[in-house]
Amino acid sequence: MWPRIDGLRVLELGLPGKQRQWLNDLVLRDEKKATAGRLADYEAEGEELEQVGEQLVLVDDELQRLALVEVDRVEVMPFGTVPWEFAAAENEGDTSIEEWREGHRRYWREADDVEVGDDELAVLVWLHLVPTQR
Repeated sequence: MWPRIDGLRVLELGLPGKQRQWLNDLVLRDEKKATAGRLADYEAEGEELEQVGEQLVLVDDELQRLALVEVDRVEVMPFGTVPWEFAAAENEGDTSIEEWREGHRRYWREADDVEVGDDELAVLVWLHLVPTQR
């Protein structure tokens, strides 16, 4: 089961350290509008897919709350068919869908020690930053 804060699932982006800080900064600047996962990870953890309208707690390396994000759209598709529209919404600096795919394959190889093929199912989560209440 994935961590919860105040009953909400947490969103831990990337690997702890510089990568997570960079990705979190993109979200906090409202520039990162999507994130991808492997369906196999949801299944292994017994987690349901995110739902449209669900709020997630964006956290740092110590699982401290940074912000809330809200899910706009969720899609499941083979990794090899993920469109450029999604990669552009992730906004991680990739200049082509091929570069995006290689970067994600490298990430999952490092993070999970798995090789991701084109047929593996990816979970595409579109999101937006929830403005803070003042």
